Amino acid sequence: MRHIFIVGFMGCGKTSWGKKLAAGLGYDFIDLDHVLEAKAGMTVAEYFAVHGEEAFRDLESIILKETTYPENAIISTGGGLPCFFDNMEWMNANGETLYIQLSPKALAGRLENAKTPRPVLQGKKGDELISFIEHKLAEREGFYLQAKHVVSGINMSVEGLIAAIGN
Repeated sequence: MRHIFIVGFMGCGKTSWGKKLAAGLGYDFIDLDHVLEAKAGMTVAEYFAVHGEEAFRDLESIILKETTYPENAIISTGGGLPCFFDNMEWMNANGETLYIQLSPKALAGRLENAKTPRPVLQGKKGDELISFIEHKLAEREGFYLQAKHVVSGINMSVEGLIAAIGN
């Protein structure tokens, strides 16, 4: 049995690379944001807007810990999930963790071109967006770096990810 939780800042590719890694290994793929949305009956952005960040973080932690995972699964997490409660510690105790690391500038480029708008980034572009990411990443990276596996999000491949997690 193997559970690999993918962590990292929004826009680093947790979901897209998670799906590719799961396909490459023949594992199931779970996006915890989608599990949360199904349980809450609304999108993450709607839940955040209606109930606030504290309630969202509580629900997110409950979903992380109470979801029944398939035997072998790649699990994509929300960007902030590792930074609250004992979530990072729990993921490391109940599976492996993989941090997809990118610079603030690379993240900003991806987020500016994202198909799905991120409510927290509303109206932020260019230097303002980079500055926001630098600040948030400074708060979060200490949690992300507790991951068992850390990979650069630049020039990644499924084969490189599989090698990084030691399969």
